[in-house]
Amino acid sequence: MNPCTKAIAAACLLISASEATRAAYVFQDIVDPLNPTFTQALGINNAGTVVGYGNADVFNGFQLSGAVFTRQNVPGADGGTQVVGISGTGATVGFYVGGGLTNGFAQIGGTFVTVDQPGTAFNQLLGINQSGATAAGYASTDAGGAVLQKAMTVSGGPQFSGPVFTNIDALLPANTNSQATGVNNAGTVVGFFQDAAGNSMGFMETMGAVSTLAVPLAVSTQALGINDLGDIVGDYVDVADVMHGFEYTAGHYITLDPNGSGGTTANGINDLGQIVGFYTVGENTLGFLAQQAVPEPATLPLAALAMLAGVVATRRPRNRIA
Repeated sequence: MNPCTKAIAAACLLISASEATRAAYVFQDIVDPLNPTFTQALGINNAGTVVGYGNADVFNGFQLSGAVFTRQNVPGADGGTQVVGISGTGATVGFYVGGGLTNGFAQIGGTFVTVDQPGTAFNQLLGINQSGATAAGYASTDAGGAVLQKAMTVSGGPQFSGPVFTNIDALLPANTNSQATGVNNAGTVVGFFQDAAGNSMGFMETMGAVSTLAVPLAVSTQALGINDLGDIVGDYVDVADVMHGFEYTAGHYITLDPNGSGGTTANGINDLGQIVGFYTVGENTLGFLAQQAVPEPATLPLAALAMLAGVVATRRPRNRIA
């Protein structure tokens, strides 16, 4: 069990700088053919189906299975659709813009359901567990002109037709501008909130117990996805103001950056350890699928020695999926 889930009070998981290591991952580009200069891959299930969106004039949601892109846009969403999470059964969640409003949605069996917390002005669903029973996201309210984001989870039966909203922002060390971004089948929720200085800090919440997540020496950290093994992905900003993706596993932070990246975000992870996200190259934004490289048998002794020395070589060929 991840040690964070045992916390009974807020505690900061600050790992020594030497543990913010780089591991060997193979990266493949994901490029939406309708939006070749801007693609974000945001979620992946255990079948390897990826969801995300491209952006030209409006957000254009998609689902990617193998090499086949299928459009997934909420009818009437004149401002576009972003598909952010996918369950093991293919249910998806995200948000859409229509009539100037931003609404959360769940899509189950081809049917779209708007999922908005009553009394709020802005909703996004950002993750769904593998069983498809619980989603994570946030809603915002306007208090005296200030927009306040509040992390929440949503459950409530088939089709989310009777959603039950549970705010978790009050559990956090600071409950201003918080977002819940991922949830697994055990009910562990991850996300981030702003601290007193206005910087982002990640969090993990299980049954009311909260632990904070902070990449060593980072200015800010955002936790964005979690699998059923408790592995977490997200992004962090270093002191040079560069954004990097990360995976948090077995008590270690691992930096994830494709070759040539000007800024990386890791957004989703499945139980097979496959990670999706996006990165910038010049003026373009490309999605990616990453998974750990498997050393060839002849290289295993060398790899083992490198790991003992605390150094793992990085191998990152970039192969375009579409």
